[in-house]
Amino acid sequence: MRRQSGVALWRQIADRIRAAIADGSYDETGMVPPETVLAADFGVNRHTVRAALSALTQEGMLRPVQGIGTLILRRERLSLPISRRTRFTEGVGEQARALSGALLDHAEEPASAAVSTALHLAPHAPVLRIETLRSADKRGMSRSTAWFPLPRFHGLADAFAKSGSVTAALRAFGVEDYVRVKTEISAVHAEPGDLADLGLAPGAIVLVTQAVNADPEGMPIQFAVSRFPADRVQFTVEV
Repeated sequence: MRRQSGVALWRQIADRIRAAIADGSYDETGMVPPETVLAADFGVNRHTVRAALSALTQEGMLRPVQGIGTLILRRERLSLPISRRTRFTEGVGEQARALSGALLDHAEEPASAAVSTALHLAPHAPVLRIETLRSADKRGMSRSTAWFPLPRFHGLADAFAKSGSVTAALRAFGVEDYVRVKTEISAVHAEPGDLADLGLAPGAIVLVTQAVNADPEGMPIQFAVSRFPADRVQFTVEV
């Protein structure tokens, strides 16, 4: 354990246990080891282990049962393909019974340097920013911020609010098809907004994608930063 890393020990332990669950390390018993065993393995006291297990319980990964131990609650992760035509609804397919999209916020604003570069715009050019939440079977699956060039997509926020789909909203503006031209993936600890909107516990890990989509003519039309709960989603990169 890295005691001077700036990350609380219980969070580091929760991350290790979460990764072990994902790797199938505890599949034989379906339970995490007892607190005393984990404390010895990680070289910490039982209070620190207990805090880590409590956080994972809040996330819905574990359930303590008196007299038995701490059970692992199996929840299959959705597999989302990342390809030339990445679409959330099509990617989820039959993995979920019900999909929904909610508009959290929107505004017209000057483009930041990163947004200008991604969308091939002049510095501080006007863009539309929309904040969205996508859910599958009432479980938060992604929290996204996306930018679109103006005036071309003025009013797109209303179109998304009605359809719950970026693809449908773009279609309302005459974009019948678009392609993914760039995707970057990283992993970080969830921020306060992720905890609230995605229903996560402190210390949870989210997968972050930065993506650029372009219309058939090759003009960038969307730059999006999306955050996915790592215990609910896995990516399949198709080439």
